Amino acid sequence: METQATDIIGMGLQMRIIISCIIVVFAYLVDFLCCKLLIPLIRKVAEKTAFKWDNYITDSNVLHSVFHLIPPITFQFALPLLFPEHTQWTGLVTKGLNIYIIVIACSLVCRFITSLYAISNESESLKNKPMKGVYQMVKVIIICVSAILVIGILLEKDFTTLLAGLGASAAVLMLVFKDTILGLVAGVQLSAHDMLRPGDWIMMEKYGVDGEVEEVTLNTVKVRNWDKTIVTVPPYALVSDSFKNWRGMRESGGRRVARALRIDMNSIRFCTGEELEGFSGKAWAEGLELTEDTVNLKLFRTATEYYLRHHPETNSDLMMVVRQLEPTSEGLPLQLYFFTLSKDWVPHEHIAADIMEHIIASMPEFGLRIFQKPSGLDLEKLS
Repeated sequence: METQATDIIGMGLQMRIIISCIIVVFAYLVDFLCCKLLIPLIRKVAEKTAFKWDNYITDSNVLHSVFHLIPPITFQFALPLLFPEHTQWTGLVTKGLNIYIIVIACSLVCRFITSLYAISNESESLKNKPMKGVYQMVKVIIICVSAILVIGILLEKDFTTLLAGLGASAAVLMLVFKDTILGLVAGVQLSAHDMLRPGDWIMMEKYGVDGEVEEVTLNTVKVRNWDKTIVTVPPYALVSDSFKNWRGMRESGGRRVARALRIDMNSIRFCTGEELEGFSGKAWAEGLELTEDTVNLKLFRTATEYYLRHHPETNSDLMMVVRQLEPTSEGLPLQLYFFTLSKDWVPHEHIAADIMEHIIASMPEFGLRIFQKPSGLDLEKLS
């Protein structure tokens, strides 16, 4: 080895520099050819496979970062062979190569993590999880470790020594990265307990949130409200404060309607014989004993429940009841509690409105009246 090193030294500095330049040019030429010729070939092969994950890796810049490592690694191996004598400038070149390799490797890992995030979005078990914040935190850790390694090379300090120094200033780091740390912890909790997914409809009156979750990142949860405004909320606010998630309603068999009609109690009475005779042929009255003691409100409740249960747009398998609430000075509230099959907002409201209008219009048939306070027009008619 000593003889070989002596021969290389005796070659002449000018010749060794020329050989170094040739090696660098050749390494970058290999890098260029791999990026221009080999990567398109790999992508075509990946497209023909039955898997999808390889498409995300080949379509991203992961392979470019891999081939970009060829020139610095090649020259790092060639440098001590061409310049076995240790000088100040060889030390500087070695530092530069090490830093270059760390930066490219950091870029490679970050791009690979981005590909993993895209792959996880295709997974049935992971695509609805708020995983973006977790991947972002991993990237932050990789970048911090790379930065520490670069600083260690520049200062000629050991990696563990720098970590020990950072440990002494942990309180300052926690203060600087407080939101990031809280966001990571909150993101893990939201994901572990399946509290939030992109696409969920959530409500938080405190923050003016009422819309669909578009994105869950390390520091923010972006929500597009129904009025098309966008609200950003820190993830830890969703853990520390309460919020309403409508996902359960969307995954259930229907959407609830709970509305009350205020009945004028002066219109509640026993049915007449003529009324009972007319009701006896109705489908909803089948099996019902009609006597002179039958109250018109009872028949109205029975007819309303029958109508709701047989309506084509309601779900009769879920809770369905017509019940009385506590009487007030504004009449007897009669609550209609049922679920529509359609869970989308506009169709749901249309169905609920059609049902309520039909029920209100049928009340005079039972001799019942809706209670409402007199308006100026009513007082004018009395005068």
